[in-house]
Amino acid sequence: MSDTDVLIVGGGLSGLALADRLQAAGQDWQLIEARSRLGGRIDVLRHGGTAFDMGPSWFWPGQPRMAAMADRLGLHVFSQHADGALIWEDESGGVQRDRGFSSMAGSLRIAGGMAAMIDGLATGLPSVRLHLGSAVAEVRPDGVTLSDGCRIGARRIVMALPPRVVAELAFSPLLEPEILSELRAVPTWMGGQAKFVAVYDRPFWRDTGLSGDGMSRRGPLVEIHDASGPTGTPGALFGFVGVPATHRAGQGAAIRQAATAQLARMFGTRIPVATQLTDWADHPETASALDRQPLYAHPDYRMPAALAQLWDGALMLGSTEVAPEHGGFLEGALAMADHLSVRLN
Repeated sequence: MSDTDVLIVGGGLSGLALADRLQAAGQDWQLIEARSRLGGRIDVLRHGGTAFDMGPSWFWPGQPRMAAMADRLGLHVFSQHADGALIWEDESGGVQRDRGFSSMAGSLRIAGGMAAMIDGLATGLPSVRLHLGSAVAEVRPDGVTLSDGCRIGARRIVMALPPRVVAELAFSPLLEPEILSELRAVPTWMGGQAKFVAVYDRPFWRDTGLSGDGMSRRGPLVEIHDASGPTGTPGALFGFVGVPATHRAGQGAAIRQAATAQLARMFGTRIPVATQLTDWADHPETASALDRQPLYAHPDYRMPAALAQLWDGALMLGSTEVAPEHGGFLEGALAMADHLSVRLN
């Protein structure tokens, strides 16, 4: 792997979007990703020729970068299914209809899941500049050393990782305690979240006038939505797990079983053809131990002043959590890529 002007650490949406902009500008860059895949918090369950989001699923009108990127890559955008009644489950398992409205009505999704955007971006980039399975062992002002001992020289380094994950890396020289404190103070959006998806041969709940939306006081899923693709077949439901991350450890099989049973209670007895539980709190590339504490509101994300000029500007943060707008959202990841591409030009 050759030395470079700009080294991007992290192959999620913000890192790939930045690479896309640097490539278009003719700049020298390399991207390294610890995982064996690109996408970061964007990941999917693939079944029956369809992909179901295990990470972020939506963007919204008024988020122009996401709309423009989908259009540029030729992706099919469709509206979240919200027609029909919402289901409410009380603490005892009693089920009622029409106890609310679809909270995601008006949101937008991408056919093939958000991974279609990741694949589209990656396809347009030189594969020789994308390096998977490349975990960072040490960060220095002149580059990084990977876990396999490989050294990559770089004039500027962009950490397209959540700030709390950045704080877990080894730096030489060491980052000041005040800097580490600032990094750890920025919660990772979705970092403590777990998501369950169940795929069915068809969206049977629509036959009885249900939207696929549900809320539950019993759980383990506390918020449920229709996850079917644009044609509706195969059908799918997904839910956010309400059990705190501190209590989920080692309970994956039990949660999957309980979540499958809950969907049958609420929507009707059907056997899913596929299920998947993704607990992002168990992914050290996404979350730190601090992210196991639940978030009860969307944080007021911004770039802390103390983190704006690390190592005299040679070390930069590049995740959605420090974006100039739409922090925490996919739109924020693209906004951060835009901001950094100007700064690096």
